[in-house]
Amino acid sequence: GASLFVSPDAQLKYLKPGAEAFDPFLLSSARTYLRSDSIVWDIGANVGVFTFAAAGIATRGLVAAVEADPWLAQLLRRSCQLPGNELRPIKVVPAAISERNGLAELMISRRGRASNHIAGAMGSTQTGGIRERVVVPTLTLDTLLGELPAPTFLKVDVEGAELLVLRGAIRMLQRVRPTILIEVAGEFAAEAAGILSGNGYWLFDARKPLDGQPEIPTCSWDTLAVPDTCHQNVTDVHY
Repeated sequence: GASLFVSPDAQLKYLKPGAEAFDPFLLSSARTYLRSDSIVWDIGANVGVFTFAAAGIATRGLVAAVEADPWLAQLLRRSCQLPGNELRPIKVVPAAISERNGLAELMISRRGRASNHIAGAMGSTQTGGIRERVVVPTLTLDTLLGELPAPTFLKVDVEGAELLVLRGAIRMLQRVRPTILIEVAGEFAAEAAGILSGNGYWLFDARKPLDGQPEIPTCSWDTLAVPDTCHQNVTDVHY
């Protein structure tokens, strides 16, 4: 039920009218895995489709919208100020997530800002070239643990930087153990699976129903990583 600002400069599909402009997979994931007291970190929030869907459910929790692109982060802040959104539990964090704290160049995609990526990450085949390089701060997820409530659910979509995100999140994986929805490029599937399974996570194809699904040996494009403490009944991992 939220209103939010979108732009075709983020993704061209936002020119479509109504529900067709939004990713039904993200919306259904929010409905499936979140509850009213969930603490959600949306890493790679873009314009905030998952952020606002999550905030509409986690009304007694918190949603941290983490976005590296200053232009998109400002759009998120404008959306938070719209009538009816002021009380939604959203915090906008304008930073890139990586394996270390510091600075990095963010490559602004010529084709659309949904394909932005930090230097050193593979990026997407959809970039269409680079129109601009912007210096942005980088933080690790473990650093954010000292500043924000620990997440129960983590969504990660970072255009080829997923290994950098996971390498900077070992304390989170070992101690906080949120359920994780992560987009993983095929080139990184085995290493990402090693980090997650090595820290006690079971892996599932997020595009398939969880109930009765066997564990997968490596990451799929959309992977649901569930802490092994929740695995006895995977239908009970819903937050």
